[in-house]
Amino acid sequence: MSDKRVVAVVMGSQNDYEKVEPGINVLKEFGVSAAVRILSAHRTPQEVQKFVNESEKEGIKVFICAAGMAAHLAGVVASHTTRPVIGIPIASGALNGVDSLYSTVMMPPGIPVATVAINGAQNAAYLALEIIQESVPGISEKLKEHKKKMAEKVLEADKLIQK
Repeated sequence: MSDKRVVAVVMGSQNDYEKVEPGINVLKEFGVSAAVRILSAHRTPQEVQKFVNESEKEGIKVFICAAGMAAHLAGVVASHTTRPVIGIPIASGALNGVDSLYSTVMMPPGIPVATVAINGAQNAAYLALEIIQESVPGISEKLKEHKKKMAEKVLEADKLIQK
């Protein structure tokens, strides 16, 4: 695993870690080290801005942001960077993540946030890998091999069901 961090994973609270961990594990499987932080768009806005600014200087190429309920973290991060931001709406509260989904996906023009499914940390990680693949040696080949293995698994299941 490279020590140079190119992906930052930020979550709004400690409670989000369990839902974000599968994505962090995907990054690890691909040998990508991530900066992982807990910062709140509402409770620590200055620290969010400082982290984004410092992360850019340190070479972060993609931000993954996970938050529940009001879920403004991805949008706040996106307002401070021109690097890609991927939002993970987290299931929580009375609406079980639908409010988080709307808060994450409904960004104003010029502040884009790529948004994955509610609790979609793995797809957020795969999207981050696809974004960085040209700048991190070996990622492109690993992604192609991963998709090949997924296809093989489906074809094997197809053979079994036909018997």
